[in-house]
Amino acid sequence: MVSAVVPLLTLRRNQETAGQSYLRRVPEWSCACCGRYRVSVELVRGRYRYRLSHRYPRQFGGGKNVLGEVGSIPELEDLLRRCTPLTLADLREAA
Repeated sequence: MVSAVVPLLTLRRNQETAGQSYLRRVPEWSCACCGRYRVSVELVRGRYRYRLSHRYPRQFGGGKNVLGEVGSIPELEDLLRRCTPLTLADLREAA
């Protein structure tokens, strides 16, 4: 897709220019019950890292606490089992 304002500027699917295509949005999953637990996926040095965090409600000051970071799905399942009452089946893609 070519921008109407600057005709030589090509936009990607994530609405960023070709030079900024490495700044893609981070996929994130949250628990279906309350949405407080979130798992984000990041590409770090050619490998995917799964980061589990717990988000606090706004009435308690907001913020988040990172519970752990792992490099594979079986490790993520083990981390979920150790730190939360959730399983992989309880996670849904965050809006």
